[in-house]
Amino acid sequence: MTMKRAMTVAGSDSSGGAGLQADLKTFQEFGVYGMSALTTIVTMDPKNGWAHNVFPTPVEVLEAQIETILSIGIDAMKTGMLGSVEIIELVARKIDELKLDKVVIDPVMVCKGEDEVLHPETAVALRELLVPRATVVTPNLFEAAQLAGTAPIKTIDDMRAAAEKIHALGAKYVLIKGGNKLDHDKAIDLLYDGQEFEILESEKIETTNTHGAGCSSSAAIAAQLAEGKSPREAILVSKDFITEAVRHSWKMNDYVGPVNHGAYHKYGVAEKTRK
Repeated sequence: MTMKRAMTVAGSDSSGGAGLQADLKTFQEFGVYGMSALTTIVTMDPKNGWAHNVFPTPVEVLEAQIETILSIGIDAMKTGMLGSVEIIELVARKIDELKLDKVVIDPVMVCKGEDEVLHPETAVALRELLVPRATVVTPNLFEAAQLAGTAPIKTIDDMRAAAEKIHALGAKYVLIKGGNKLDHDKAIDLLYDGQEFEILESEKIETTNTHGAGCSSSAAIAAQLAEGKSPREAILVSKDFITEAVRHSWKMNDYVGPVNHGAYHKYGVAEKTRK
């Protein structure tokens, strides 16, 4: 028996809902063997309103992890929180050295619940070094505006304008995740392949329990790419997967509620054919 393999280069979320923990859970849901290279450890302080603390991994330790994984071999990879320009440079170099061609870049710039870019210089490095190497790049509205250098995104037209700018940086497919943040009766994502825009709609689920949604969405895309799906097919499956994960999300404590990674298969959605 052989399994397809995927690598996540991401941070650790000590609460288990996001980061590489979410990535590995998602890989497992799709029958893909997951391996992880830890970039940062993120903890939360329950005595201080769940404030986030970030502890970076030394670059040489990260490189040793990546070398271990690449010696085994991978069919696809994704990134999450990278945390420094040096780490971004390392990841870009490894993509080039191995000529990796199934690369999902989730341009994480803030922790859930935070509203400032962790390190502004990393946004520049993401834009210049990793977006051009992406098979699929998956920014949310905030991240898309940062990558595109535009004002905050508030409409579908804004999403289209940002997607064009991000695609021009070199990404093959741009998926801007609007979710329930737009003033629309559906949860809206926008896919752009350089030629056509495609609006991806799903039921708008009113909940604040969305911790890990972005990580899990990009991990689902990476898993499907590892299995041989086209980028568009992978993105459509991911849309259904994360819709169900949010629908069946739950409240962990007074501060956070994670998505439910098992919902897509547990409730039979995976058996349905997308029309």
